[in-house]
Amino acid sequence: MALEAVTYRRQQNEEDYEELEQIRRYEDFTTIDWIQESIAERNRRIREERARSACRGPRGEITPAWVWSQFRRVLSAGESGFVITLVGVIIGINAALISIVTKWLSDIKMGYCADGWWLNQQFCCWEIDSDEEFCPSWHPWSTVTPARWLLYVIFAGAFAFVAAHLVRTMAKYAAGSGISEIKCILAGFVMQGFLSFATLGIKSITLPLVIASGLSVGKEGPSVHVACCVGAVVASWFQKFSRSQGKMREIITAASAAGVAVAFGSPIGGVLFSIEEMNHMFRIKTMWRSFVCALVATFTLSVMNPFRTGKLVLFQVTYSRSWHFFEIIFWVILGIFGGLYGAFVVKLNVQAAAFRRKHLANHGVAEAVILAVLTAMVGYFNRFLRIDMTEMMSILFRECEGGGDYNNLCQQSVQWSMVNSLLLATIIRMGFLIISYGSKVPAGIFVPSMAIGASFGRMVGIIVKAIYLYDPLPPLFSKLITLPRTNQQSGIFSSCDPDLPCITPGTYALLGAAAALSGVMRITVTVVVIMFELTGALTYILPTMIVILVTKAVGDFIGTRGIAEEMIRFNGYPILEQDDHSLDVAVSEVMKKDLTVLYASGMQVRDVEQILSSTDVKGFPIVASKSSRVLSGYIGRPEIRYVLDQAQHTGDITPETDCSFDRQGSEDHDDYVLSNVASGSALGAEEEVAAELLETTASNDVLKLWPWVNQTPLTVPMRLPLEIVMQLFKRMGPRVILVEERGKLTGLVTVKDVLRFNAAARGSGGDRQWDNGEFEEILEVVWKWVAGVAETAVQRWRSIL
Repeated sequence: MALEAVTYRRQQNEEDYEELEQIRRYEDFTTIDWIQESIAERNRRIREERARSACRGPRGEITPAWVWSQFRRVLSAGESGFVITLVGVIIGINAALISIVTKWLSDIKMGYCADGWWLNQQFCCWEIDSDEEFCPSWHPWSTVTPARWLLYVIFAGAFAFVAAHLVRTMAKYAAGSGISEIKCILAGFVMQGFLSFATLGIKSITLPLVIASGLSVGKEGPSVHVACCVGAVVASWFQKFSRSQGKMREIITAASAAGVAVAFGSPIGGVLFSIEEMNHMFRIKTMWRSFVCALVATFTLSVMNPFRTGKLVLFQVTYSRSWHFFEIIFWVILGIFGGLYGAFVVKLNVQAAAFRRKHLANHGVAEAVILAVLTAMVGYFNRFLRIDMTEMMSILFRECEGGGDYNNLCQQSVQWSMVNSLLLATIIRMGFLIISYGSKVPAGIFVPSMAIGASFGRMVGIIVKAIYLYDPLPPLFSKLITLPRTNQQSGIFSSCDPDLPCITPGTYALLGAAAALSGVMRITVTVVVIMFELTGALTYILPTMIVILVTKAVGDFIGTRGIAEEMIRFNGYPILEQDDHSLDVAVSEVMKKDLTVLYASGMQVRDVEQILSSTDVKGFPIVASKSSRVLSGYIGRPEIRYVLDQAQHTGDITPETDCSFDRQGSEDHDDYVLSNVASGSALGAEEEVAAELLETTASNDVLKLWPWVNQTPLTVPMRLPLEIVMQLFKRMGPRVILVEERGKLTGLVTVKDVLRFNAAARGSGGDRQWDNGEFEEILEVVWKWVAGVAETAVQRWRSIL
């Protein structure tokens, strides 16, 4: 323990550690003290109840004022339901519009509709029953393949350029997925502008452009961010939510559930996602609001019916056949793939993000355009990379019977070429996802991961079906697999009905998509419910659970975190995750000991102003006197600044006016205003109440600040294990915890102090999370080579000129 403490003090002053630097990056950002918020909310309820009681007559009779107060109470009770409903409706409408525009932009790269330029290919060829039939109304841009390829690439680059330029110039927070930041906001981290109207508008506009550009990113993660922006913007119109961070958090949590619900057509899955992934503290009331918001959003999307097929999402599917127990062997393979995929992608994507921050921080637009052009150039020649990812999943999820034979996907004669195409699609899309996720455009990882898992799963399904049918295998597989002569009616396939199809490759694609999504996000129950709501088949709940269980086991064995948690750590957000631990360390080893304190009495306005101007801390512990370190309370910097500024206008105070931070010894029992005021009761007070208090506290010769002092701050003994202090931060959400010994103040600790200590401990133990890895070194080599080629080309061009 002593060695860790020495290491912490030494490395706290070293600037070369990236983890500590990233935590210091956000020193200017503030965190919400949820205990203080609870006190303020309690004070508001008490004042409202007293105001209603005062409306009755002298003998308790009913008065018009009392009737009006009860009417306002009913309106306030229904206000939450109205806001939740309004948020759900707007989220559903926005999701429908994004889906419609995305489909049109994706199709416009391939051609146009002669009946109307605003129609996508599906609506243009509405009367055509099969995908293989010729559609006379749909015209490709050219009949020459190279020309079509060139226009495809140009459209992709143009879409990416417009999206990246709008994000860079108008709303920087519209880039990325947003799920990591929303988790931090729900935990109490304040990021001004992240849920603003500008972010909502720009992300809603650029999201279809990014998806249509063909980048290996999805719109489901950004859809959650857009939904949370809707929730925050709508809630800010109502005073009940704009003045309470706790109520605002409930609305944002409910909006995140609605975002997942409209992204996957899964309202229950959205509610579970908000519980499992988004929120540290989840109450029953919040779950109910999430359910209502997700239900309203999904119903609105269903009414809008953007695809005119009755489906909420394009890759919704139903199955008419059941499964066999022997298939569990192959499901385990899919689960192992999901766990390995998640670990591989998370590790390499973090290294790519480190390279991006080092070299490409100021070249976001160029990076997005280059990635889109490369993706289009390579993907055009693969039948599964050329089309939109959601459309690809809708094709791979289908049964072969009933229109599922897209581009001869189910034909036995070309099944091995399909296997090759699916394998190439899996590898290529995985590579582009690693380098594309995190670029300066709206980018999610849900659908790309599901698309990768679907292509791998469909490949496995085709191989299993070939084994069942005992077709001649390619040389590579024939060396590895030896089949009996009567394969369909012996061995593991003996349970199959020879008159019915035994293997459904589409179900393998579905299970592979679930495995990949669970592996990269590290969520379990949510994925099972989402897949159930996508298929509507109770039959495939057990297979999905088996696959997710294996995926989680592999991920736990490797020790990887979800991509959202890794991005939180990588960006240095001051948030403690549920699995953060620090054993055998006392809080005294981490706490700050050199504190700026205020004294309960004996200070003047001049002294307080000097302390405020010479420090930048967010709050001050209050002790009894200079000679005594007995803790009396805690007051925030904003409260002191507010009282001093307002008192100069409302009271006759001077720099020599005494300040009192403790009610003891104050002669306030004769004052009607202050006689019923408890210490700390001014926290969260409305402007009128605060002004009334200030008129009294700023009078006479003493400025009384004790109504704004929290005299019962959260304190712990200095020998308490740091592990328990971390649990207090996670479960109660205080901004600071004061450390005392027998009633005397000895220090304080914040979340940032804990994160610095943990980062230093990891660094001293040689377990730095984001050391330069092999992939980042490869990117460095490529970067140097490209820079050298560009410099040589520029020099030659100058010499020619």
